[in-house]
Amino acid sequence: MNLSNFVKRIRDIMRNDAGINGDAQRIEQIAWMLFLKVYDEKENDWELDDDYESIIPEKLRWRNWAKNANLTGDELLDFVNLKLFVGLKKLNVDTNTPMKKAIVKSTFTDANNYMKDGVLLRQIINVIDELDLSNYEESHAFGEIYESILKEMQSAGSSGEFYTPRAVTDFMAKVIKPKVGEVMADFACGTGGFITSWLNELDAKVKTASDREDFNNSIYGIEKKQFPYMLCVTNMLLHNIDMPRIYHDNSLTKNILDYTEKDKFDVILMNPPYGGAEKESIKQNFPDDLASSETADLFVSLIMYRLKQDGRCAIILPDGFLFGTDNAKVSIKQKLFNEFNLHTIIRLPHSVFAPYTSITTNILFFDKTGPTKKTWFYRLDMPEGYKNFSKTKPMKLEHFAPALDWWKNRKAITQDGFDKSKCYTVKELAERGLNIDLCGYPHEEEEILEPKDLIQQFKEKRESLNAQMDKTLEKIEKMIAM
Repeated sequence: MNLSNFVKRIRDIMRNDAGINGDAQRIEQIAWMLFLKVYDEKENDWELDDDYESIIPEKLRWRNWAKNANLTGDELLDFVNLKLFVGLKKLNVDTNTPMKKAIVKSTFTDANNYMKDGVLLRQIINVIDELDLSNYEESHAFGEIYESILKEMQSAGSSGEFYTPRAVTDFMAKVIKPKVGEVMADFACGTGGFITSWLNELDAKVKTASDREDFNNSIYGIEKKQFPYMLCVTNMLLHNIDMPRIYHDNSLTKNILDYTEKDKFDVILMNPPYGGAEKESIKQNFPDDLASSETADLFVSLIMYRLKQDGRCAIILPDGFLFGTDNAKVSIKQKLFNEFNLHTIIRLPHSVFAPYTSITTNILFFDKTGPTKKTWFYRLDMPEGYKNFSKTKPMKLEHFAPALDWWKNRKAITQDGFDKSKCYTVKELAERGLNIDLCGYPHEEEEILEPKDLIQQFKEKRESLNAQMDKTLEKIEKMIAM
C-alpha cells in the first residue's frame, strides 16, 4: 500500500460527506476505525494463546463486518450506528477485566460516527483495511503516517491542549534518562507523544526478558478528552504495549491530599493544558494556597503530590508561570523550591508550538531529592536560517544540539550584553519575589499574537502586576504605621 498517500485518500473521500464538519470530526472519524483495525490485528497475536477470548461480540469484530464488501450504504450506516457503537459502549467491564479488553469500552464511551453517507463510509473502511499491520515494514512505516495524522489537528481545544512536537518530547525523554524498572506518568497524555518518546528511549536499554516485562509496564497515562485518548490507546497498541495503562479521565478531579505512596511515580513527563479553565469545583481538590485558576498551575501542584522520593520530572510551562507573582503562583513556586530541586529551566524559542499557540514556553526540570539550592537558566535560540517555526518547517531534535552540549558542560554565557545562561541561588530568586523570568529573549521583535493568546498573556501579566502592587502597598502601609 502507498502509505504516503494514505491520509490524502481518506481526506478526499470524507470531504464529500455532509456529516463531517472540520478537521476534528474528520480525524476522530479516522481514529475509531483505526483503533478497531489495529485492535483486530493485535487479537490475531493474542489468539495464539488458546485461552484468549475476545471481549468484542463476534458480529462486531472488524474481521467480520469491515471486510464484508456487501455491507454498504444505509445498511452499513444502520449497522455502525445501531449495532456497532451501541454494542461496544455496553460491553461488560469490571475491575477484573484485563486492561487490553477494557480499553475497547473506554475507547468508545464518548466516540461518535459522524459520516452520513454509507457508500463513502465503505470506501474509507476499505482504504483502512488495506493496511497490512502484520507486515513489519508496513507496520513500522505506518508509525510515521500515524504521526502525520496527529499533526492534522489544526487548533487547540477549549482546555488549551495541542500537539507537542516530537522534537520536544524526544529531547525531554533523552535528558531525563529512563531506566529499566521505572514507571513514567503523564497526567494529560493527549495522543501519547511523551509516552512514545519515553518508550523509544527506554527500548535501547532492554536486554533481558525481565527488562522487556518492565518495559511493557513502564507507562501510565490519563487523558480527559475522548478523541486524543482513542489515538493514544491506538498508539500504544502500535508500539506493542498490549496492556496500556491509559485511562479516560480528568486527573484533577481527585483531592490531591488523598494520594498515597502507591499513587506516585518515578518519572513524570508532561505538557499540561494551559490557558484553559476548569470548573470551580476542581479548585476544591487543592489546598487553598495552591488553588489557582490556571490549569497549568494545578498540574504543577498535582505533580508535586505524585512524584516519588528521588523521582524526576520535566514539564513544559508558559512564561506566565515564570513571571507570575499572584498569590497562588508564588505559593506553588515556594513549594517547588522548598521541597524539590528545580535545577534547570530551558527557555524555548517562540513559535515552537506553531500553529497551535504563539505563547512562549519553557521546560522545567526538577527532582525530589531535597530543596533547591541553585537553578540554571539556559536560553535556546532560534536556529540559524529560521525566523519562525511552522507546520511545514517544524522544530527538529537537531535544533536542541546546543542545549544538549550545554547540559553536559554548564557555564554562564553572555551574548551582546544579555544573559543566555546563568545560575542563580535560591536566595537570589527569592529576593526577586520568585519572578523567575530570566535569560529571556531580549532581541526579539514584538510578535503579534493570536487574539486568544494575547488575552491570556494580558491576564497573566495583569495578575502579576496586581500582586506586585499589592505587596508594595503592604510595605508602604507598614512603614506609615511605624
